[in-house]
Amino acid sequence: MLRIGELAAATQVTRDTLRYYERLGLLTTPTRTSGGFRLYGHEAPEQVRFVKQAQALGLELSEIRQLVGLSGASGLAQCRQVRPLLHARLAELDARLAELRLFRRTLGRALAECEHRLAERPDAACPVVEELEQRAAGPRRSRGGTARGEASRRPRTARRRRS
Repeated sequence: MLRIGELAAATQVTRDTLRYYERLGLLTTPTRTSGGFRLYGHEAPEQVRFVKQAQALGLELSEIRQLVGLSGASGLAQCRQVRPLLHARLAELDARLAELRLFRRTLGRALAECEHRLAERPDAACPVVEELEQRAAGPRRSRGGTARGEASRRPRTARRRRS
């Protein structure tokens, strides 16, 4: 049997993390001493390592809780539960990768513009900083006084009711 501090040291997580995992149902509920101290079974380090490995794969604690509940199920039942989680995680990763690719292209264009401007005029202002300053200042106004892309609006005049 392991006390909470011993389990924390053995698994390199904090005591608070162990208590949290316990509340979430990720660990087997420990027995208590007469003084109220938690005593974890010898399976607890393996359970904590399972949670940490699942987190390293990108699974959330709610998803890991579902996996913990599968320990007694057959291999086929386990796979049926795990597959949708992994499909969802892959879809999220694909979306994130697409965002990162777009971000990389944007940064590449900004860098190319900086290098081009520096090659032409070394004393010129940085185009990226200029762009950020313009965006921070708000929408640009056209000659008509409206922000770019806005339709001009005439103020409504109040009509008098005829009595």
